[in-house]
Parts: sequence; C-alpha cells; structure tokens
Amino acid sequence: MSISRSDAVRHPFCETLQSITSDRRISDLDTLNTELTAWQHATNTEQRKVRWQFTTDDARVKLRHLYPKS
Repeated sequence: MSISRSDAVRHPFCETLQSITSDRRISDLDTLNTELTAWQHATNTEQRKVRWQFTTDDARVKLRHLYPKS
C-alpha cells in the first residue's frame, strides 16, 4: 500500500513520520526504527499534553447525548 502526500497530511501518524524524517529518504528499516525510538523517547521525556481540537464547552454540546443530566 502506498500513501500519497495528500493522505499523509491527513493522517496524524504520517504527519509525525514526516516531522521525524524532515522530508529525507530513510534507506532501511533499522534506521527508521532508530529514528522512531529516539523520537518516542524525546516525546515521552517532554510529557507533552494533549492538544484538543475543540473547547470543553464545544465538547459538552457535541457529546451531550452521551452524558444525560440526572
């Protein structure tokens, strides 16, 4: 399966891979695994927060059917 550039931009994992590789070609799987391991370690060390795509108020409106008032 090949991933086109337009598909890669839409998928978060592919965006992550693009940021790791900086638009350079990785020649083998061992190099890719090394790069991914280093990125994962750096990300976990930073303890990055979740970047929500909408506000809490928006979530309450959109998900109100999941949390009915008692």
